[in-house]
Amino acid sequence: MQGQQEHGAGAETLVLLGRDAVSGQAPDLPSKALFGRSLGELAEAVVALGEKPYRAKQLADALYRQRIDTLDQMTTLPLVFREKLHAAGWSVGRPPIVESFRSVDGTERYLIQTGGQTVETVWMPEGDDAAEDVEEESTSAGQAGGQGVGWKRATICVSSQIGCAVNCRFCLTAKLGLQRNLTAGEIAGQVVTVLARHGVELNRNRVNLVFMGMGEPFLNYDNFMAAVRLLIEEVGIAAPRMTVSTSGIVPGIERFAAEPERPRLAISLNAPNDEVREAIMPINRKWSINDVLEAVRRIPFKPREKVTFEYVLLDGVTDRPEHADELIGLLRRARLPLMVNLIAWNPGPGIEYSSPSNGAVLAFQKLLLEAGIQTYIRRPRGRDIYAACGQLKRTSEAGSGAPSEGDSRGFPNLA
Repeated sequence: MQGQQEHGAGAETLVLLGRDAVSGQAPDLPSKALFGRSLGELAEAVVALGEKPYRAKQLADALYRQRIDTLDQMTTLPLVFREKLHAAGWSVGRPPIVESFRSVDGTERYLIQTGGQTVETVWMPEGDDAAEDVEEESTSAGQAGGQGVGWKRATICVSSQIGCAVNCRFCLTAKLGLQRNLTAGEIAGQVVTVLARHGVELNRNRVNLVFMGMGEPFLNYDNFMAAVRLLIEEVGIAAPRMTVSTSGIVPGIERFAAEPERPRLAISLNAPNDEVREAIMPINRKWSINDVLEAVRRIPFKPREKVTFEYVLLDGVTDRPEHADELIGLLRRARLPLMVNLIAWNPGPGIEYSSPSNGAVLAFQKLLLEAGIQTYIRRPRGRDIYAACGQLKRTSEAGSGAPSEGDSRGFPNLA
């Protein structure tokens, strides 16, 4: 992509959101961007230009299926119509990649332009062996993989905000604070831009989306769900191939439960009790573990659908056998269809925690498996370029203080 650069391998409570953050509108984003608008909104724009409503479907197809990023390239549309769009000030407005970093393991981290700021998105060929990857693969048996593209499946990690207000103590993104919400177009645009970069054919290539990048999706609920609807209805990605992770925003979980079509849900739990969770996740002071579990129980789960509990293992803080035993009791009492993702903490500068040993990770998983709890280990991806879970902070240098890729090896694919 033109202009793109390539590289090698505190607050205790939620901050008060400013007007731009609440609305999700980027103050310096062009107001007449076509990308991010629903079919109905495109129809309104088309009719206002004196065109027939069916042109809206053609326009949506060019934006979301063909992934065209300039009006001049939309040769399926009449020249007169394109000239009308230009004259009225319309542009495609899909956010571009301005900088990219490639890990030795094939992971790619992108800085994507959103107005005058950038946000991070991650491409992981072959996924990371987490629950959402393995479960989706098991329900997609017999479907086409990534024939001819050098990978069988891939995962795109998507951001919902620039920065984050939740302030988890172990996460680099928290150090940015919350700068603003992303619009629906900026969220969906990350996906379409990455799909275009890799030439993905959704009818042939298996791609999962995880809304686990920068930000808390349920603190930007309306824009997040608008993006999800765009991705389902216009881009063509099925909801079961998406997973959204929340730190436990109870009002958001309650709204999510009422959605007729929604991604899979993951809860960022990370501790076996409220005392430990409050120390590492201040959000727990507003909504306790029990509050979160009560909200999740109200979700009408579909057959075979499960909620994923994500659990970050911090050396000496959350990774001991007694923590595993307490977690087992908690999950049994939850009475939910569930599975667990174990995540060995990924280091970041200025964060005073340590990663657990491989032995501690495997021992923790063994205890959960013996208790009959479906448990996966999320394989670290892109640690050497600050692309791993909890490392997204718009870092503009690769390898500057980043742990070596060797630090992420040795975690077997066990389930």
